[in-house]
Amino acid sequence: MNIDKQIDTRGLNCPLPILRAKKALTDMQSGQLLKVVATDPGSLRDFQAFARQTGNELVEQQQEGEEIIHVLRRR
Repeated sequence: MNIDKQIDTRGLNCPLPILRAKKALTDMQSGQLLKVVATDPGSLRDFQAFARQTGNELVEQQQEGEEIIHVLRRR
């Protein structure tokens, strides 16, 4: 997977990871991939809802220890 941009939201709680992702996506072109690294367990559910509401595609979610990786494709 070719990631175009990555942001680190480790240590931040809801809604900050979503807000940072939203801001990052506005600077990206359609089809580009954004990787978000988070530690908030609620971010799994939050990013699913965010993708549904905004039309951005949630390509992947995976948990690696304490870290949760979200990959979004800009609509």
